[in-house]
Amino acid sequence: MQMLALYSIKGGVGKTASAVNLAAEAARDGRRVLLWDLDPQAATTFYLRSKPKVRGGVGKLVKGKADLDRAIRETDIEGLDLLPAALGSRDLEASMETRKPSRLRKILKPVMSSYDLVILDCPPSLSALAEQIFSSVDALLVPMVPTTLSLRTLEQLDGHLDAVDHACPIWPFVTLADRRKTLHRQVMESLSERWPRRLSTTVPNASEVERMGIERAPVGHFARSSRGSRAYTALWREIAQRIQ
Repeated sequence: MQMLALYSIKGGVGKTASAVNLAAEAARDGRRVLLWDLDPQAATTFYLRSKPKVRGGVGKLVKGKADLDRAIRETDIEGLDLLPAALGSRDLEASMETRKPSRLRKILKPVMSSYDLVILDCPPSLSALAEQIFSSVDALLVPMVPTTLSLRTLEQLDGHLDAVDHACPIWPFVTLADRRKTLHRQVMESLSERWPRRLSTTVPNASEVERMGIERAPVGHFARSSRGSRAYTALWREIAQRIQ
């Protein structure tokens, strides 16, 4: 079972939209996918027409006192299951403070044989939970808007991982891009030069991605031929080549 995390210190970069769309594309590609909503804002849970779990459930999972199978929900997308966000997500943060590295993989151990891929939608913070994520996943998928501030934030994340000796690879990719803007083109060029492990697919600033909140579904399910849908299909294919 492989594990990828959609992670960014900076909010508003298309992290959750990317998590949902990539999970849906992976399922469409024949993978058995579990999408874990770790963000207390529960946007992934909302997009997939589920409800947040009751308070305390996550803490019980961490302590091994809850049945993971019962917490996981099926979605309307074949091959894609959801571990919803919890209203008591602070319990998870508190429980992680004293836990050993890679605790997330231990939590998922009972269902590892049921899935090919786990995708984490992570909260935008550096915290004990973030450290657990860094030590558990096979790669961090880092969405970034093509601005100098986002590029600086990416460099800060890379510096933090180096400082704490995490070997987790970073695969940045551009979202909300508008190639008509000079700044966007300049930042994308800079990213290409400075980050050889970047994902080359660019997700455009497209209205259909914004409509996900209304449709409550991945872009590919209501606008399959759109620019946004095609971009996420291409992005998933690029990722799939790296993890196969």
